[in-house]
Parts: sequence; C-alpha cells; structure tokens
Amino acid sequence: MFKILEKKQLSAGVFYMRVAAPEIARNRKAGQFVIVQVDEEYGERIPLTIADGNADEGWIALAFQPVGASTFKLSLMNEGDSLPALLGPLGNPSEIKKYDRPVLIVGGGFGVAPCYPIVQAHKAAGNKVVMVLCARNKDLIIYEKEMRAIADEVIIMTDDGSAGRKGVSTVPVKEMCESQCPPAEVIAIGPPIMMKFVAMTTKEYGIKTTVSLNTIMIDGTGMCGGCRVSVGGKTKFVCVDGPEFDAHQVDWDNMMMRMKSFKAREQADDHKCRMMAQADALAK
Repeated sequence: MFKILEKKQLSAGVFYMRVAAPEIARNRKAGQFVIVQVDEEYGERIPLTIADGNADEGWIALAFQPVGASTFKLSLMNEGDSLPALLGPLGNPSEIKKYDRPVLIVGGGFGVAPCYPIVQAHKAAGNKVVMVLCARNKDLIIYEKEMRAIADEVIIMTDDGSAGRKGVSTVPVKEMCESQCPPAEVIAIGPPIMMKFVAMTTKEYGIKTTVSLNTIMIDGTGMCGGCRVSVGGKTKFVCVDGPEFDAHQVDWDNMMMRMKSFKAREQADDHKCRMMAQADALAK
C-alpha cells in the first residue's frame, strides 16, 4: 500500500498528491511516469506523470485532472489514505544534454506539473531554462512559484489576458525562435492540440522539439498496444518507446482521433461518480 502524505488542489481542475513510494523515489528520473490503481475492486490502471520526488524522504508527487471514474475517485482520497498499487518508474527518462543556448519548456494546463522535474534536470546540467506557463485564465495557472524558484525566466500566457500576456503558447515560442539567441531545444507538455501547434511553429525554424505524450494506456509495459502512436511513419508505444518523442515526427491527427475513443465513456463515468459522491455526502 502507498500512503498519501499530502493532498492539495492546485486549481479548479488540478489536484496534487505526495505519495510514499521509496523505491520509485530512489529510481525515478525526469520524464518518467507511474501506473496507479485507485482501488482493488474497480481495478482500472491509469498512467500519471511523476511531477516531483525526494529520494531521501521516499516520496513522489502526482498531479492530475479528474476526467473519468478513476481520476475522480483519486480526487476524493485524502491524506492518510493508501493506494493499493503503484507501478514505476516507467517509460524512458528525458534526454538531458548540456547546451550553449537556452532550453525553452512550454507547459499547458496541468501539463505544467510534469515539466517541473525536467526543468530541475536541465538546471542541474547547467542549462539556461525559459519556462512558459499557459492556461485559459489566471485561476488555472499552476506551479508558478515553483518554476520561478528554479527557471531563469518564466513567461505567463493566458487566453483571456487575466495573467501575464494575452495569447497562446506559440507566441513566445515564435518570438524566441526568431531572436538572436534561439533555443537549442523546445520541450512541450500539455493538451495535444497545443503540442501540435508548438511543433508546427518550431519546425519552420528547424529547432529540435520534444513532446511528452499522454495517450490511452492500460498496462504500461507494451503488452496491450492501447497507447500506440505513429511517429515518423512507424508504430510506437508511448509506454515503452516514450513517453517523449520528436514532435516533428508525431502523427498528431491520428493520435488525437484515437484519444477520443473513450470520451463518451469517460463523461458517463464522471457523471455517475459525481452523482454517487453527492449521494454519499447527503447520506452523511
């Protein structure tokens, strides 16, 4: 059992948990993820990126959005509760190199959280890091304080202009690509449509661009094939070949089409779970 040490809500739709997992904390690297089982009876396994960790204290951090039955149930758990299963670290770590030019990291929505260990790793390698935090409005910005503490520069972008600059992620990406010191690498994590347009922007300038994909996943070991994507015309499995890929090689339209496969089921499960939670609350 993996005990929840801390739980907090980062924004209207994003939760953060620190979970006791000593072995994973000692072995995890930036860019990796875990498979979580919320309860033994329901049994669904969900992939969550490791958002932070401490090897000495034996914990890892998870950040997630309640979008289906399991993540909704996870959001109802509290400090002191335990997860029955937590498998990891899984996936390939981020490739960290020493660059003579800045690394530009773009995080959208709750995708900002998994950017945090990647920023840490690049700073440890001696790189200058520019972090772009993107959200629809100021209430959905997360990890701003944490990023300002470690990144060399933090740029805030909101769709409505309620925080930082008004605009989308590609605005600062294009500006930096056209600057006198363009980035050595661009890393994007967030909604697929955001990553797609970041990739389209950087491709014009021939700048290496890496994305972390969060596709439909079941076992996390390459057995089921549910997380398959097309990269460079070849079939890849996000769980074992990724989760990071060359953004210019990803078939974005195919990936986004596959990710809609269970949308109706997710919405139905989410509604059912919320109704059950409300009924439980009234019963108490």
